[in-house]
Amino acid sequence: MKQYIEALKDCYENGIDVDSRAGKVRKSFGYQMRFNLQDGFPAVTTKKLAWKAVVSELIWFLEGSNDERRLAEILYADKRENLSDKKTIWTQNAKADYWKNKANFDGDVGKIYGVQWRNFNGIDQIETLLEQIKKNPNSRRHILTAWNPAELDLMSLPPCHAFSQFFVSENKLSCQLYQRSCDMFLGVPFNIASYSLLTHIIARECNLQVGFFIHTLGDYHIYHQHFSQVAIQLSRTIRDIPDLEFKTKKIKDYETNDFKLINYDPHPSILAEMNV
Repeated sequence: MKQYIEALKDCYENGIDVDSRAGKVRKSFGYQMRFNLQDGFPAVTTKKLAWKAVVSELIWFLEGSNDERRLAEILYADKRENLSDKKTIWTQNAKADYWKNKANFDGDVGKIYGVQWRNFNGIDQIETLLEQIKKNPNSRRHILTAWNPAELDLMSLPPCHAFSQFFVSENKLSCQLYQRSCDMFLGVPFNIASYSLLTHIIARECNLQVGFFIHTLGDYHIYHQHFSQVAIQLSRTIRDIPDLEFKTKKIKDYETNDFKLINYDPHPSILAEMNV
């Protein structure tokens, strides 16, 4: 995860300070990181990654759900009636004041990532992507997008990780993600893990090995309120990344406990509040 730490440090030391929609930030524009998934799974080691949150959200996206309480069911492996006091990383979005008048039910987060992945104006992008990779691996059209301009106002949060492209070479699947808005402390390590995991899942479904995860950052920023946490993280020594083990299943059948990080030995968690 040296690449991530270098990007975090670059933003912290060289970014410009501005006011943003969600508070003061230090920001830069345009950066690219490249992770060879053959070398291990790129889980951050200078703090503990919220692994179950990563996995449960990705499963939720792949289901095509718009229900934050369904995410809670996946994360906690329990029925929603038993989870009224349990939160997820999408709880704040579901309950945000700016969204309340648009929500159709308690927990509705609108037509966000998973909805677009599974029903973009009637197109199931995941099924289409899998079919295209299997039938025509050399195509330049292996695209997954969550940015639907016609429905941005129907989302509790417009997509930050907006557009990804998949590439097959030498029987290996690589993924490049373009992320328009990048919370360097809280969000980016999560996004790296999520799309690396997605690449593993799709590769296995298509009988391929994994190649690279390439992460292209647009507006990458650090909230001022996270400066003390960033300073702690930058002072820590990077440790060896773990390996990933997971069961072979159909995408629709995965559960959170099917995915495990092996030999993951991170530094302790660094708590911080999420900006919505």
